Amino acid sequence: MVVNNPNNWHWVDKNCLEWSRGYFASKTNGLSASNDNGNIAVSAVSSVEGDCDVSQRKGKVISLFDLKLVFAIAGFTAEDDEVSGSITVPELAYDSDADDIQFEVSIYNETAEHEGIRQLIKKELLPKLREKLAQFGSDLITEHSSDIQLSQDQVSSEFTKANQTSKSTGKATGKTGSSGSGAAGAGSGSGSGSTSASASKPQTETKSSVPKYNTSTLHLEPEFNTSAEQLYITLLDQARIAAWSRAAPNLEPFPPSEGSDFSLFGGSISGKFTKLVPNERITQLWRLSDWKDGHYAQLDIQLKQGSGETKMVVKWTGIPIGEEDRVRNNFEDYYVRSIKITFGFGAVL
Repeated sequence: MVVNNPNNWHWVDKNCLEWSRGYFASKTNGLSASNDNGNIAVSAVSSVEGDCDVSQRKGKVISLFDLKLVFAIAGFTAEDDEVSGSITVPELAYDSDADDIQFEVSIYNETAEHEGIRQLIKKELLPKLREKLAQFGSDLITEHSSDIQLSQDQVSSEFTKANQTSKSTGKATGKTGSSGSGAAGAGSGSGSGSTSASASKPQTETKSSVPKYNTSTLHLEPEFNTSAEQLYITLLDQARIAAWSRAAPNLEPFPPSEGSDFSLFGGSISGKFTKLVPNERITQLWRLSDWKDGHYAQLDIQLKQGSGETKMVVKWTGIPIGEEDRVRNNFEDYYVRSIKITFGFGAVL
């Protein structure tokens, strides 16, 4: 980042959301715990959503971040039964103390025999994760402060030089919020909620001359009272899609092949299947018709079979900023709610 800011007087912002994704992966992947009940470890960072900025003015550096994190976990019970799930951190903010960090633990395919693993996560893994997350604010400033201000030998103002000497703790006087509007899935609409600004490149089919958006990620975990096999078919079979979408889809007969194109809701949504694992995973290049030509988000759907239900772990990357609520609201209405109503796959809220 090039700084042209005489005496470090003016406000300079740096978006660090993309950096934070790599940071959390490097600090938490492989973090583990074990006891007589089994073993469990953080296997991946599934989602990082929100705002993350480092700012400088008058020689002072502050960080402003408000993030939602989702970590994938995997391990084995003492009986060698495989266990997987997720840990969600609803909010990690610049003004959060370590004790303020809250965790939501979800274990897929959970049974009574998995209670020991849940206790292991609570007593052994979460304290380790909390310690790593508590270091984020100071590491964020340490990593990026020199990138957004001139070095002291280039500063002549004694005022800003003094501020620069006494580094800020990273906490600001006011809390930032995230906002976004738009409405996505199948139709139009509007909403407001959190946005996650990132300068990452969009998922596209071409590598040049494609308009770029600032993009964000989105993570959902709806549950359906049916098997993973039935849900997989419902998402890919022409007749079933026509039933829950109320429109004839355009895609190959079931099962479609990887690399094949699709369009839904009369062309409002289109894309390409990039990975298909029967009854387990559907990955697509996915776009709304009114997005800039050539821009695709990546939609990854994992089906986690439980004892009597299936959790659909849904993750988008590459959603244009401002479209998050549109995508979320309409996916919940036109996909999740409609599938449940059409096939009786669960309670509709």
